[in-house]
Amino acid sequence: MGKRARVEDVHELAAAMPNVKVVAGPSGNRVYQVGGKSFVFFRNPRPDAVDPETGERYDDVIVLWVASQEEKQALVQDPSSPFFTTTHFKGHRSVLVRASRLKELTRDEVAEVVQDAWLSRASRHRRETWLKANAL
Repeated sequence: MGKRARVEDVHELAAAMPNVKVVAGPSGNRVYQVGGKSFVFFRNPRPDAVDPETGERYDDVIVLWVASQEEKQALVQDPSSPFFTTTHFKGHRSVLVRASRLKELTRDEVAEVVQDAWLSRASRHRRETWLKANAL
């Protein structure tokens, strides 16, 4: 089993992708962008993502872009998965994950999702350059 993921890993992995700019969101939350397009951001508490038992808004939601609706469904279809979506994100090519549930994933799994998020938002040239440099 690989090293368990932490919120610091998301920050580190997103910032390590090429041509990344980190901007402050409306509440000072970090937004990671490539070419002016967000690919990972830390969301402020919203009424669509709440604890089903207490009704309290989640204050640790991370949004990650995905390449397609099929990829999104693959990540959110298992109810035991830490990835989820809400009605606010219906039709949006992104998934949500709570920072408090990252420990259910390995750092390598989070790296793959962050890299895929970057790839889904980067320009064709940037994608091709990165993929060529990182070919196995």
